[in-house]
Amino acid sequence: MPVLALLSALFVVGFEQIVQWKYGATGLVGLLLLTVGIKAKSPALSSAGAVVLAMLVAGPAL
Repeated sequence: MPVLALLSALFVVGFEQIVQWKYGATGLVGLLLLTVGIKAKSPALSSAGAVVLAMLVAGPAL
């Protein structure tokens, strides 16, 4: 069981680093809002995080 927790923690940290590297601090804030909103079961926070991430991804296409 500890191996699974360690692997999932490494995946989450790696994913956060990739988002921050590619999208900067705004991407990290969007990911943080999305994660906190999901854990707190807050639709407002998770929606705000999803919108921030969607705007960052779709920004060059707009």
